[in-house]
Amino acid sequence: MGSDMADKTLFEKIADREIPADIVYEDDTCLAFRDINPQAPVHILVVPRKPIPSLDDLEMEDEILVGHLFIAAKQIAQQEGLTGGYRTVFNCGEDAVQTVPHIHLHLLGGRKLTWPPG
Repeated sequence: MGSDMADKTLFEKIADREIPADIVYEDDTCLAFRDINPQAPVHILVVPRKPIPSLDDLEMEDEILVGHLFIAAKQIAQQEGLTGGYRTVFNCGEDAVQTVPHIHLHLLGGRKLTWPPG
C-alpha cells in the first residue's frame, strides 16, 4: 500500500493480508470484513484501500471513493440478505469513538436497530 511498513494502519495490514480477517468483499478500491466486536448480527467494515485518517481529512478528489464505499455496502447488504434494512455509519474523531485512524463505513443489520444510536 502507500505507507511505509511501520506506518501502516490496522486496516492496511488486513488489506495486505498481514493480519487475518473475515473478508466478505474486495475490489480495487476497497475491501470489507466482519467487525471483530460486532454490534449487530451483521457488522461489516467497508474500508478504502487509500489510507485516509478520518472524514476530516477527505479531499474533493475522494468524492468518488466515498461514494464507492456506499455502493459496495449496498452490494454487501444484498449478499448478506439484509432485505429488511440496514444502517451505514462513519465515526469521525475521539468523541464518535473512531478507534482506527483510517476511514471506514460500518454496515449494520440483521436485527431491528434502535434510534437514536449511541
